[in-house]
Amino acid sequence: MLLREDYLSKIRGFYDSDLIKILVGIRRCGKSVILSQIVNELKEKRKISEDHIIFINFEFIEFENLLDYKELNKYIKNKIQDKKMYYLFFDEIQNVDQFEKVINSLRASIKNVSIFLTGSNSKLLSDELSSILSGRYVLFNINPLSYKEYVALTNKDGKDLNTFWDYAKWGGLPNRCEFTNESDIKNYLHSVYDSIILRDVVKTLNLKNTFLFDRILQYLIETTGREFSANNIIKYLNKENKNISNETLYNYTNALCKALIMKKVYRYDIAGKEVLKTLNKYYATDLGIAQIKNNNPEFRNYVLLENIVYNELIHRNYEVYVGKTKNGEVDFLAKKAENIKYFQVTYEMQDHESTMEREFGALKSIEDNHPKYILSLDKMDLSRDGIIHLNLIDFLLSNEF
Repeated sequence: MLLREDYLSKIRGFYDSDLIKILVGIRRCGKSVILSQIVNELKEKRKISEDHIIFINFEFIEFENLLDYKELNKYIKNKIQDKKMYYLFFDEIQNVDQFEKVINSLRASIKNVSIFLTGSNSKLLSDELSSILSGRYVLFNINPLSYKEYVALTNKDGKDLNTFWDYAKWGGLPNRCEFTNESDIKNYLHSVYDSIILRDVVKTLNLKNTFLFDRILQYLIETTGREFSANNIIKYLNKENKNISNETLYNYTNALCKALIMKKVYRYDIAGKEVLKTLNKYYATDLGIAQIKNNNPEFRNYVLLENIVYNELIHRNYEVYVGKTKNGEVDFLAKKAENIKYFQVTYEMQDHESTMEREFGALKSIEDNHPKYILSLDKMDLSRDGIIHLNLIDFLLSNEF
């Protein structure tokens, strides 16, 4: 089992905190495994006894009666027998209707509990939850495997292009790495996608037309990295004799984000230093899910590279925006506290003078002194004019940034 130390190192300092620890991520990205690894640390390193660790996975039928929040509250309170710390793990908590009430009650009424939650949709990020918990929580966004984690799990050669393109094509959901046959991988990814739609989307929106939802997702995937245009999607659907209102379209795209299938990326005005709410872009949380929903044979490799870099920057705890410049845009502005870095992503530049001029030109137009990087699959260092060029795979495998 891969120890997901990148996440454990962030959570570890909160093990005994009275803050609610919330782990949010797309289905099957490894949240349950991280909870299990926390439990193992508590048992092996902290010597916490079994009876002080309560682990409930709400997708397991043996806990079906606890889907009623009042029953869950009663069950937990009956388990608390002394004043020592109890560690409560609630996996896929969104399956419990009104779970917010029982979590808040436990936190307020029992002082010797440390509570961990996981969920597969952004109901855990809702204003209602924030209001009920009164800010008494800390949030950890869990993503599919980064490239470095994928290499560690599979024991493959991370420098090998075949390894890289396998990751770029089939993504980083951990269980998909158990399969080597392409049809098996596809079947697994389809099953994950179907479970997301049925559990996290259909119920939320009371969807009657999943085909239309599917087509919108396909469009967003096929136009990854382009500015979002509601009019373009509506025209695209009209050609297929599918009529949709602006309101329904925005409801569906928001549902894709709430189910954590896609992530919305806002533009940032570099000169004005402000976030813009128009002409945002969308990127796929997992490229495997994107692969099975993409029917465009013209889908370009550079789009995959851009998506991989976006996901990597998110994994490294950056706030990520599309950078708006006076003359155009830069692929990504990555911000961590007051530190800012700019990134351009392209396939190859060597022997492509026009590509090189375009990528370097986009960064040269930025007048501040924050670090500027171009990432590509070129192996030769093409850095110039204070702009650093890095091999993309080296960047993904590095411990820097």
